[in-house]
Amino acid sequence: MKYENKDQELGKFISLILRHNPKTINITLDEYGWANVDELIKGINRVGKYIDFNTLERIVNENNKQRYSFSNNKTKIRANQGHSIKVDIELEEKLPLQYLYHGTAKRFIDSIMYIGIQKQSRLHVHLSADFSTAYSVGKRHGKPIVLKIDSMAMFKEGYKFYISKNMVWLTDFVPAKYIYIEGDKNA
Repeated sequence: MKYENKDQELGKFISLILRHNPKTINITLDEYGWANVDELIKGINRVGKYIDFNTLERIVNENNKQRYSFSNNKTKIRANQGHSIKVDIELEEKLPLQYLYHGTAKRFIDSIMYIGIQKQSRLHVHLSADFSTAYSVGKRHGKPIVLKIDSMAMFKEGYKFYISKNMVWLTDFVPAKYIYIEGDKNA
């Protein structure tokens, strides 16, 4: 198996551990979502997937979505966003762009336009700064559609926005009144 394929498979497994279920390899995260790098490596190897520090570092550095960060001394690692477990990844509130985008599948439009965009099992709703990124996210869920969010109007109404280290915009909820159907590339 090529490095890229093996790294991608390991990256998905690391994402499961650091974002959703550290008990998969019997480790714990601290309150800020950090895992001890040595414990992570030992835990992954213990369940039959081979990884060493160099491989982990390559996955962190080359992941196209920049999902993970090391601490300054590289003894700890955490996911930058996307958690379904309660951790404080130390997000700072930010003034959002006028519009942000959310990619989803067309089959969810009726529900979204009625109740808004909910965070579901995650800690935040994920938004993108551009149409193309949102479109790519939407493709993962079915026939893609991009929603344009009037984030500045939301901000003026008191909604908070954050931006993760890997440049994903985050908020707790997007009410339907701030959502416009932007469309898809073929519309």
